[in-house]
Amino acid sequence: MTRPVTMKAMVTKGHGDLDQMVWHSAWPCPSPKPGEVLIKVGACGLNNTDVNTRSGWYSKTVSDATTGDAFEEVGTDDPTWGGAPLVFPRIQGADVCGRIVEVGAGVDPKRIGERVITDGWLRDPKDPLNKDKTGYFGSERDGGFAEYTTIPAQNAITVRSSLSDAELATFSCSYSTAEGMLTRAKVTETDTVLVPGASGGVGGALVQLSKRRNARVIALASEAKHDDVALLGPDLILPRAPDDLRESLRTEKITVVADVVGGPYWPQLIAILERGGRYACSGAIAGPMVEFDLRTFYLRDLTFAGSTVIDPEVIRNLVRYIEVGEVKPALAAIYPLEQLHEAQSAFIAKKHTGNIVVIP
Repeated sequence: MTRPVTMKAMVTKGHGDLDQMVWHSAWPCPSPKPGEVLIKVGACGLNNTDVNTRSGWYSKTVSDATTGDAFEEVGTDDPTWGGAPLVFPRIQGADVCGRIVEVGAGVDPKRIGERVITDGWLRDPKDPLNKDKTGYFGSERDGGFAEYTTIPAQNAITVRSSLSDAELATFSCSYSTAEGMLTRAKVTETDTVLVPGASGGVGGALVQLSKRRNARVIALASEAKHDDVALLGPDLILPRAPDDLRESLRTEKITVVADVVGGPYWPQLIAILERGGRYACSGAIAGPMVEFDLRTFYLRDLTFAGSTVIDPEVIRNLVRYIEVGEVKPALAAIYPLEQLHEAQSAFIAKKHTGNIVVIP
């Protein structure tokens, strides 16, 4: 293949509202450096990291829920997931499915033509388990909201599947985030897992991956989305935020809460955990500031696990689950890349149940 000089790309110019994402029809096409591959993007998924990074929500100066809008004040030294300033302009988008069309020096040319999905965690190859030496695709380097992207070869994971590019682009972030949470919480067949926000991308993945571990799963979701959530296989579906969660659960004994919601409802989630229960968190879309009674925490022998940087084997295990059909995509909608503003607006408004992807 002759690599084009320019490509179409949606480029984020700075923190702020949707207008910070600017469409370019002739952005410079990247070339793979040593150890990297060039991917022709077939589809790229959306996730909360894209929204939060663009808006600056990760900054400690922000205490509101994720809205996707610009905030009055965003700290200049900690506005990204890693707590360091982002370099602009930046092409976001971590969840790529596509094909390798060129390789850099040191990469086997036989990889050209491989269909891949991306492992978003950019690790130090000499110290891959060191979480302080990680970056994120679409954050610390350009990602997939473009026709082409480059990534370290070890982060381009070969996948053999009859699923479409758009379907495969739903997995990388949402499902690896969910599997990372369940791994941290050590979920097994003896557990009953409560999943707030089960209609979202990570929430739906948590339902499927918990069932894969043979756990019992209770899903919380708005009633209008119960039919869609039911297709994911939970054992019980409750409204998004019952007034009395304990009463709604009746005899259910919750041993794990897997949460990406947070917000004002958070104390009820903690209050219903059984003694010795575990709480795993990888997001706070309803708000990062919560009311926390330490007595509930220590008197009930609870364990809390934050989950962001996942271990390298998680994404490879996920690809194996995909290839043998143990998980299925929850593809909600497809938008052209140039309509990324509309796609993010729909994502923020939770217009769809499941994952949204864009295609160049």
